[in-house]
Amino acid sequence: MFSELRLSGCKKLVLIGISLLVATTTSDAQEQALSEAFMPSRPSLNFYGLPGAIDMPSAEAMPDGQIAIGISSFGGINRYSASFQFSPRISGTFRYGSIDNAYRGGYKKYYDRSFDFRYLLFKEKEVQPAITIGLQDFSGTGVYSAEYLVATKNFTQPLTLPGIVKVTAGLGWGRLGSKGSIGSPFGDDRSTDQKKLGGSPTYDQWFRGPMAPFGAIEWQISDQLGFKAEYSSDAYVFETQQRDVFDRKSQFSFGAEYQLKNGLRVGGYYLYGSKFGVNAQIQLNPNRPSIPFNIAGPRPVILRPSRTNSPESYGTSWAQLEDAPSDIQKVIGAELEDTGIKIEAVSVSPTRVELRVHSDKLTNQAIVFGRVARSMARILPDSVETFDIILINNSLAMSKVSIPRTAIETQEFVPNASNALLSYANIGDAAPNAPENAFITPNRFPRFSWSIGPYVRTSFFDPDRPIRADVGIEVSALYRFAPGWVVGGEARQRIWGNIGDSRRTSNSVLPHVRTDAVLYAREGDTTLENLYINKQWKPSADTFARITAGYLEQMYGGLSTELLWKPADSPLGLGIEANYVKKRDFNQRFGFQDYDVFTGHASAYYNVGNNYVAEVDAGRYLAGDYGATFSLTREFANGWKIGGFFTLTDVSSEDFGEGSFDKGITFSAPVSWFTGSPGKTTFGQTIRPTQRDGGQRVTVPGRLYNQVLSGQENSLIADWGRVWE
Repeated sequence: MFSELRLSGCKKLVLIGISLLVATTTSDAQEQALSEAFMPSRPSLNFYGLPGAIDMPSAEAMPDGQIAIGISSFGGINRYSASFQFSPRISGTFRYGSIDNAYRGGYKKYYDRSFDFRYLLFKEKEVQPAITIGLQDFSGTGVYSAEYLVATKNFTQPLTLPGIVKVTAGLGWGRLGSKGSIGSPFGDDRSTDQKKLGGSPTYDQWFRGPMAPFGAIEWQISDQLGFKAEYSSDAYVFETQQRDVFDRKSQFSFGAEYQLKNGLRVGGYYLYGSKFGVNAQIQLNPNRPSIPFNIAGPRPVILRPSRTNSPESYGTSWAQLEDAPSDIQKVIGAELEDTGIKIEAVSVSPTRVELRVHSDKLTNQAIVFGRVARSMARILPDSVETFDIILINNSLAMSKVSIPRTAIETQEFVPNASNALLSYANIGDAAPNAPENAFITPNRFPRFSWSIGPYVRTSFFDPDRPIRADVGIEVSALYRFAPGWVVGGEARQRIWGNIGDSRRTSNSVLPHVRTDAVLYAREGDTTLENLYINKQWKPSADTFARITAGYLEQMYGGLSTELLWKPADSPLGLGIEANYVKKRDFNQRFGFQDYDVFTGHASAYYNVGNNYVAEVDAGRYLAGDYGATFSLTREFANGWKIGGFFTLTDVSSEDFGEGSFDKGITFSAPVSWFTGSPGKTTFGQTIRPTQRDGGQRVTVPGRLYNQVLSGQENSLIADWGRVWE
């Protein structure tokens, strides 16, 4: 369903994406306040899951960071979509659709996967409309392939009508140029053949062939109720002329929508003069938690008396007392206990105190720093002028944040207090271990934690059954018996599932490093997901190291080693990982199969700003192929992560099979965003249009970069707005 990759086309696509991303950083901040005054905070979505009217797109962008989920159906055509506003101007959509009675590929119902890309050229202003350029199904089979240039303008209470009237007009190519063409300004050479394998960006087809106009009017009477009317330029050639899916009688469609209080928007429509349809959509934003964060408020800072009025309070003899470090640990530790912040070590001098701290609950390290600094200002003797706070995660010192005590005492209530405090903070590398004379908190180890609960394992895009799942109970445990050492494991008992019922066996010509997933699901009811021992440490102030051995994941066990260079104040990180792994038995107990491989990668990570992290991993993959994986991820201050990736190796698209090369989108969300309670538990998913054997990596628990990133300079600055919470 995806076609052969053309390397030059892929390079071109990457360069376009990078250039547009850079462009978003130049003027967005200046335009944001003005544009928000003229644009609704949540545009409605069309049947493709994009901002739009009914079937046609509009030029509006969703709010930055917005996630939209859409489900629509009419005339035997069903579409399921997920859209993400990756930046104020860039958005992407992944779509999975089905068409009844299409009889294609041996199936009565035809399934299709597609990706869209949109770029907001101009934001809406008082006179100027918003203008967006879009690529629809730009690397799929071509069933939904289209390009468009569209403009949208909002009018508040036009002709004394209540609410807002939105007017959209655009020009479309491909599907959106198949009805009412007014010419082919960029050439007629557009292929109508769908791709056999799919996956290749069809850049040589973009904006070629007939061009046709489309338009729409949306009347949003109130915050809840809206009406839509649309003129479509889509002739639905595949569905009405090549297949007898439905009868298209008109270019006009009409509909009404209602916004429910829980964020769900539903609509009913009459489309193309022959069919009724429905659309349901929900939008959420990682920047706006569904439940306010529930954490006890910080205690007020107690100002020191002036040295002039109380010189005796600035005495330094306390620092010579043997119990001073342990007393500081006890008193400050007791105050921080409710927030899950724990002190690992204390070092004192008359004018400077260092605390090494970690939090079992808070992922936002700016909050951790703020709480610790306030407690130090409340409790420490008046002679202490400088606070050094070492942020720790899993025994790894991520960074040292030094700040004058005076800044904590004076900056909380000034205008723009967070930025004012940041100007005093010095963020740098932390020593691997506490000084030799430091007080080490007793009874830190061993620590044991465990959990039991339900699990869901999913499988997507099987033409026989597009969504499959296994559900059951999982038990996981971690035993930390010394600094940097952990033994971890997870066992599962499947209660119900149908992933193993699939009869689609692997036809891969490569070693079956991933395409035997059905066999693992079929033979494993009671399984050992992983069981490993891990040691991690810091060889130096700016390097991190890890060794992991055991059953690493569902399919592989072995030995993994990693070394990461990541200075706390640098956007750049470099790493190298080497693994020797064997393929596990299908029943996922303790045995192995007769397949082993050396695999490893050299990695480069770069924070391009605003918590966008670009990553390149080059090396050898599980099937013995060589190549590189390119990814771009947006990481939010509250723990959300959303990104995309693609992998190019020396495996040809023919040998790779359907999809041509590995690609997908990933997301991870903190449970605390939905519950409001502090915690580090997350859930996530990687969605691949097709998972084959080329370009596959072993999953290793505890890779280093994501462990240390949250406590380093770029992430701290991005999260700094919450430092006073």
